[in-house]
Amino acid sequence: MGWVGRLFDARDSLVRMVLLILSGLGYLFFGTMSTPTSVQWVLAVLAFAVGLSLHDRPPANMLTQTALLAVAIWLVDDFTINQVGASWALLELTMAARRSRTIWLAAGLLAVVDLTDSIGDPLPRLLSGVFGLLPEVGVPVLLGLVIRTTRELGQQSRRRAEEEQRRRESENRAARADERGAIARELHDVVAHHVASMVLRVGVARHVLTDLDPRVGAVFDDVHGTGTAALADLRRLVAVLRDPDGVRGDAGLTAIEPSALPAALGAAVDRARQAGVTVIADIDPAVGTLDAVRGLAVLRLSQEALTNVAKHAGTEAVARLSVTVVGGAVHWEVVDDGRGRVPAPVPAGGGHGITGMRERVEVLGGELTVGPTGPGWRVATVLPAGPPATGRT
Repeated sequence: MGWVGRLFDARDSLVRMVLLILSGLGYLFFGTMSTPTSVQWVLAVLAFAVGLSLHDRPPANMLTQTALLAVAIWLVDDFTINQVGASWALLELTMAARRSRTIWLAAGLLAVVDLTDSIGDPLPRLLSGVFGLLPEVGVPVLLGLVIRTTRELGQQSRRRAEEEQRRRESENRAARADERGAIARELHDVVAHHVASMVLRVGVARHVLTDLDPRVGAVFDDVHGTGTAALADLRRLVAVLRDPDGVRGDAGLTAIEPSALPAALGAAVDRARQAGVTVIADIDPAVGTLDAVRGLAVLRLSQEALTNVAKHAGTEAVARLSVTVVGGAVHWEVVDDGRGRVPAPVPAGGGHGITGMRERVEVLGGELTVGPTGPGWRVATVLPAGPPATGRT
């Protein structure tokens, strides 16, 4: 908004009144042909004081300024200060009044008071007084109505813009909901169906093939447990996609309870050990105090990193998982020696590789460090305390 617009903002009535008073003082000192009388000064000072004290109450200001004008017409010859004060009070009232009847009553009152100066004058002077109402009454009303209408149009434009913004946001939410619904259907109808079929067949094989090597039976048990867990995760993910608001308060669907994080990390370590990887875990008990979002990130990063060790370092590799909390920040690291003999079966719980890990870390305000260390590989990050400064959606 420019300075002209701010000058006629309803909230800046005090600024307008101060400018008007300065103009009045300039008129009294430099604009009159003769030295103002003491009565003129008294009436002018009263008008200034009333304008300052009642600048935020237009009806009271209008009535008082009009009364002072009536007194000035009766007592002094030059009542310009009081006339301008009453006209300006009418302008303020026109801009602020809630009902048009108030505006026209005030304009009529000021017109009657102005015409009292022409009572008993010859017809030409009386007509001159009537035409003189145009700048004294008509202009303030017209200017006030223009400012009032412009302000209302601006408010309507802002409301329309806000409504349009809400409409676009609603359409975007609906589009995202449709997309989530389509993904949920695909997960349910295709992925979950095949995983359920695999779990069922492994379960049948466990009961039909009774004379098995214990090691093969252990593999069957592991595959069956992994598939069952994956199926449960898929069902939870489908629930989140279909109704994110309905599960927002359910930590089991959207995050992990902080107190359950140490046990969940222990399960991820056990899964990697079952795949043949030697895992040395150094987990700070303070991870149980993390918020649910960072706790889930630590769990997923650990699962993915241990999955990559099993896939790329092979069996009998040695990996070290370190999770510590220092000053509220989470220091996380997985390092392996890269000395396994053959690739190991992939443990459950992985995500979408390094790219997915990096995105998860960046959302939380951290930075993922990935690279070789001797014959092995190192993945590390620091998740800062509190909400991230920036993030993606």
